[in-house]
Amino acid sequence: MELLALLMFLAIGLVLLAGFPVAFALGGTGLLFAGLGMLIGGFDASLLAAMPNRLYGIMTNSTLIAVPLFVFMGVMLERSRVAEQLLDTMAQLFGPMRGGLGISVTVVGMLLAASTGIVGATVVTMGLLSLPTMLRRGYDPSVATGTICASGTLGQIIPPSIVLVLLGDVLSSAYQQAQLNQGIFSPDTVSVGDLFAGALFPGLLLVGLYILYLLILAWWRPQTVPAIPAEDRRASLGTLLRKIVLVLLPPLLLIVAVLGSILSGLATPTEAASVGAMGAILLAVGQRQFTLEILREVVTSTTRVTSMVFLIFIGASIFSLVFRGFGGDEAVEEILTSLPGGVFGAMLVVMLIMFLLGFILDFIEITFVVVPIVAPILLMMGLDPVWLGVMIAINLQTSFLTPPFGFALFYLRGVAPKEVSTAQIYRGVIPFIGIQLIALVTLALWPELATWLPGVVFGK
Repeated sequence: MELLALLMFLAIGLVLLAGFPVAFALGGTGLLFAGLGMLIGGFDASLLAAMPNRLYGIMTNSTLIAVPLFVFMGVMLERSRVAEQLLDTMAQLFGPMRGGLGISVTVVGMLLAASTGIVGATVVTMGLLSLPTMLRRGYDPSVATGTICASGTLGQIIPPSIVLVLLGDVLSSAYQQAQLNQGIFSPDTVSVGDLFAGALFPGLLLVGLYILYLLILAWWRPQTVPAIPAEDRRASLGTLLRKIVLVLLPPLLLIVAVLGSILSGLATPTEAASVGAMGAILLAVGQRQFTLEILREVVTSTTRVTSMVFLIFIGASIFSLVFRGFGGDEAVEEILTSLPGGVFGAMLVVMLIMFLLGFILDFIEITFVVVPIVAPILLMMGLDPVWLGVMIAINLQTSFLTPPFGFALFYLRGVAPKEVSTAQIYRGVIPFIGIQLIALVTLALWPELATWLPGVVFGK
């Protein structure tokens, strides 16, 4: 029966490769294997009776209310042309220096990541807005595409983002389960706010390393990242300062208000998300980009994304319930605890498996299917839940960048001009993959990068 549980993962991979929707593939595979298990007498059908309670728990989870609110905030900012105006302003600001346009893309990618947290939306938006400009200014296509892909994936790690909300909720349950399994019946808690605080420094470290790479490239191979010609920088200093105040300051204040209210303890992530959604509306009104038609499009898009997230959550719940019914969690625990190297070996194997799964599964599926299975085992080994969450986020961000199957590469390929080859996109991300690995190793050696701020802010 444990072998049957492990075969479920092979089956789900094949079903997904066949093109079936993820949510229905997860739920359908789980039910199919449950039926097979009942036929051979190896699965207790009464376990499925727990499914209604699981669904009710998903629908009444107050933390997950933040998901549609953060999605609304991101889509509204996208529709209000904030990204386009930010990119234009930052290009004027950094344009006089070599590599300045690449730095502008990185900074705008960071701001979009903090406001949307949706990798696909950020990569596509940055690809449409900045790639033609970078190519026209003489940027090497590999450098331009690599910068856009890397900046677009920052939504995995820069708080506040949907990714961290979902991961924080799953890790919270896993941490409580790990403590109960250890006989601790008054367990400590880990919240989405803890994960936001833990991801802040590693996320800023990545941004700093990206910019450092572009500066080194500007010194080493200046022809690949030329400055914007003086005749194209028509704005005066006064005009530029005015644009910075009017364009850069409002979204920055919105991000600070959302994140600051969580870190200061003034609001829960759900309450802060509602502040972000309302702030995005006010920002769109201020940019004169708010109409009933835009509002209808934003609400429709928000409903579509939120429905996808919750359907995947429901499908993953069915899958994991059947997986546990076959004793799959015990099999995984036995495998991980018997690996050479103890906790280091177990962590290394889990990171490698998640990295490879990132080629075929999105972050949401991995968060809902894989993390609930492996996280309690790793946490029982003594790992810090916040550190584990940040390591998972950066690891999957690296997976989404890695050729030949990285999601970010496919997103950019879909909007890149025909003269930009797939090989150039692949070459462009290689240095950024190296930066990601440096960040992972740094975080592994100094866990305090992720654990210090939550300890200071929340006293943990």
